[in-house]
Amino acid sequence: MSWGTELWDQFDNLEKHTQWGIDILEKYIKFVKERTEIELSYAKQLRNLSKKYQPKKNSKEEEEYKYTSCKAFISTLNETNDYAGQHEVISENMTSHIIGDLARYIQELKQERKSNFHDGRKAQQHIETCWKQLESSKRRFERDCKEADRAQQYFEKMDADINVTKADVEKARQQAQIRHQMAEDSKADYSSILQKFNHEQHEYYHTHIPNIFQKIQEMEERRIVKIGESMKTYAEVDRQVIPIIGKCLDGIVKAAESIDEKNDSQLVIEAYKSGFEPPGDIEFEDYTQPMKRTVSDNSLSNSRGEGKLELKFGGKSKGKLWPFIKKNKLSLKLGATPEDFSNLPPEQRRKKLQQKVDELNKEIQKEMDQRDAITKMKDVYLKNPQMGDPASLDHKLAEVSQNIEKLRLETQKFEAWLAEVEGRLPARSEQARRQSGLYDSQNPPTVNNCAQDRESPDGSYTEEQSQESEVKVLATDFDDEFDDEEPLPAIGTCKALYTFEGQNEGTISVVEGETLYVIEEDKGDGWTRIRRNEDEEGYVPTSYVEVYLDKNAKGAKTYI
Repeated sequence: MSWGTELWDQFDNLEKHTQWGIDILEKYIKFVKERTEIELSYAKQLRNLSKKYQPKKNSKEEEEYKYTSCKAFISTLNETNDYAGQHEVISENMTSHIIGDLARYIQELKQERKSNFHDGRKAQQHIETCWKQLESSKRRFERDCKEADRAQQYFEKMDADINVTKADVEKARQQAQIRHQMAEDSKADYSSILQKFNHEQHEYYHTHIPNIFQKIQEMEERRIVKIGESMKTYAEVDRQVIPIIGKCLDGIVKAAESIDEKNDSQLVIEAYKSGFEPPGDIEFEDYTQPMKRTVSDNSLSNSRGEGKLELKFGGKSKGKLWPFIKKNKLSLKLGATPEDFSNLPPEQRRKKLQQKVDELNKEIQKEMDQRDAITKMKDVYLKNPQMGDPASLDHKLAEVSQNIEKLRLETQKFEAWLAEVEGRLPARSEQARRQSGLYDSQNPPTVNNCAQDRESPDGSYTEEQSQESEVKVLATDFDDEFDDEEPLPAIGTCKALYTFEGQNEGTISVVEGETLYVIEEDKGDGWTRIRRNEDEEGYVPTSYVEVYLDKNAKGAKTYI
């Protein structure tokens, strides 16, 4: 099966067919190129999508990603980013292995096709020239034969005519001979050219054209093989990334399987646990006997009553809040966070203090590493003075040592606060709590020695322990400082939803269903300041009361 023998007369159709084959190859290259553009666009969109949902650094959103479900989501985003990278690999490999290779091949193919058809046209033109020569010699032979025949007839006519002179007859005879000779010469020339043409024609149709068409056939078959190989490469490029894409998907599945709902629930507890104990049982109130409402022995009213007796010896006290409580509330209003995190509930405060201690320990370790490095450098300078002056490092070494000492003192301070908080948390020191409750029942709390008097409404200590002995002495000064202040006006009322036993300094005990006056609304710290009468006021948890603010009161907000 050869184009040279089967398609010897289809030169023009073969030229059109081979051009169509090149067009198909160019179309395939364009298809692959558009596929690579789609892969790049898809990869870019996947990367942008992954980046869009990544948590921002140093933001509150980043802190929320401690839950296993959120960590799994982050892993999914990372795996999606890697998945996008594999589509970029597909685009790169298709560009280099298919588009680049075919682009070079198609240039060579065009050049080869041009050369083959040029040879074919050259052979075609040669046979056409030979044919023209044959036709020309044939026409000349035909013309000379006719001229010789006419000359012969004219001679015979002149020879038969008795009136024609002998000279005219001789002239006619010579002319006829000349024409016959010319016809013989044309005949010989025609015969020679005919033999030559037949030889050239045989060479053209049995040698030149078959060889040229065979080259064109081989060229076309190579084109077909090449496009088939490119299609295989097209599939292999995709197949090569399938294992990696599978690993990306396996990573997503593994991340999903790592989600632990129990662990996340525990993290919620750790994040929001306040450390307070639930309210105790509500005492029975007997309305059949005319008696004043009683409160718990551990409530703030008793301790405040006894405390007032002692304070009145030193001056005129009206049962107002301690000044440091006012300072604590003022600092919260101004948005400042106390250094010891005393504005937080006990459990949250413990976590913040622990975090601070860990950060300080890391800074200490960093400074110690720096000190060790400087010490080693100084030893090198001592052994090799030409490398540097050892004394030049003394100042830096002293500075680092001072920093370490400062950080250690800071760490000790926060560790002391941490130990204090951990010692007072019920879940962490049940024995200590029971002993503390027993001691309080046997020894009524006083301003001078009760630890509760040093606590803020949120349950944290706000004064150093060493200042306890100064409270009694400074009581008169504190009262004098705040005695002239006008009491805060009521901005609304509230109804107690639960019984609250205010055992900390600055708090007030309430009974479920009791109605009181609101003198200061919640500033975001979870406490509302209320008043029972002229001498009894303090803070209660906002969640324990239902507040009804007076819209006409100054500074009141309508949120219930």
